[in-house]
Amino acid sequence: MATRHSAAGARARRSTFLPFSPPSITEAEVEAVVDTLRSDWITTGPKTRRFEQAFADYLGAESALGLNSCTAGLHLALATLEIGPGDEVITTPMTFCSSVNVIEHVRATPVLADIDPHTLTLDPARVAEAITPRTKAIMPVHYAGHPADMAPILEMAREHGLYVIEDAAHALPAAYEGQMVGAIGDFTAFSFYATKNLTTAEGGMLTGSPEHIERARVLGLHGMNRDAWKRYTAEGSWYYEVVAPGFKYNMTDIQAAIGLVQLERLEAMQARRRQVVEQYQAAFSQLEALEVPAERANVDHAWHLYVLRLNLDRLKVDRSRFIEELKEWNIGTSVHFIPIHLHPYYAEKYGWQPEDFPVAYHEYQRVLSLPLNASLSDEDVQDVIRAVVDVAENAS
Repeated sequence: MATRHSAAGARARRSTFLPFSPPSITEAEVEAVVDTLRSDWITTGPKTRRFEQAFADYLGAESALGLNSCTAGLHLALATLEIGPGDEVITTPMTFCSSVNVIEHVRATPVLADIDPHTLTLDPARVAEAITPRTKAIMPVHYAGHPADMAPILEMAREHGLYVIEDAAHALPAAYEGQMVGAIGDFTAFSFYATKNLTTAEGGMLTGSPEHIERARVLGLHGMNRDAWKRYTAEGSWYYEVVAPGFKYNMTDIQAAIGLVQLERLEAMQARRRQVVEQYQAAFSQLEALEVPAERANVDHAWHLYVLRLNLDRLKVDRSRFIEELKEWNIGTSVHFIPIHLHPYYAEKYGWQPEDFPVAYHEYQRVLSLPLNASLSDEDVQDVIRAVVDVAENAS
């Protein structure tokens, strides 16, 4: 059993607030941005193409498209596959709203399936129950960086003629049965938001077959049949045609410049994340009031989030109070996520009740995400551990 820290609590508390997940930016990223600003291209251009190719090569994906967000990638995947009114897309309630908003944007119907209680990812058994003749796609979300159970999902997709669109906002670099996430489904969308394992401040990437990606490329830049940056190069042409009513989703070379450096640093940053996770697992697995995250043997977890679960039947406080007490220790936290069916828009439109997806609802009430990023020092990690142990033991 971990040692109690309450007696020395006041002396051990941090003097400064530890943010939940700041970006890891070095001088190399700064220099790359400056180099881009001094070049002829700051919007979509040669560095974006380099980043797309390097990213695809890293994952073993066929092709990749740089975008301004993961949300854009999910939207383009649905639009490229011509999923729309009358179609259903099965996904998880345990995700950020953008995963489901994009289904609404194409005027399809989101169908929720409950989650696996161990990994908090989409439960294939619940997916099987949700398939109807109107189902066109399954959208698994690789929650916290742990890949969803893809084998049965892919088998169901083959059996019913469905597309698989992976929300991999958390899942770089994750792998499932030796295959990198990004080279598995029909489309995979990644996020490079400021908190992610690889960041471009804002940004994202969509991977898939060359045919699908080229169609998405057209839709992602106004529906034009030529890239804007090529029109202004020596080998380009002023002439273009709009072949579809597209969107404005392109990545800039400023973002790509950051991404290229971050991709080179990714393995080192991941190694540090795993070191932090190992310390957390060792400390928190000793406490009966806490449940540590799972990592199944057939996956490589990306560890975007460290999601601790409170065994509320062994605590005198709820999750909100637990978080407030950690804040008193100057430790930042977050909650991932408020399930989709609890949000007013979706609850009212589809008539969903909290207990309609009991696993997601139950787990939501006891999850909290602890600081996890490549910039954490050993002292930071020990501050988090001291705080969590103290709060958990005093509340037990």
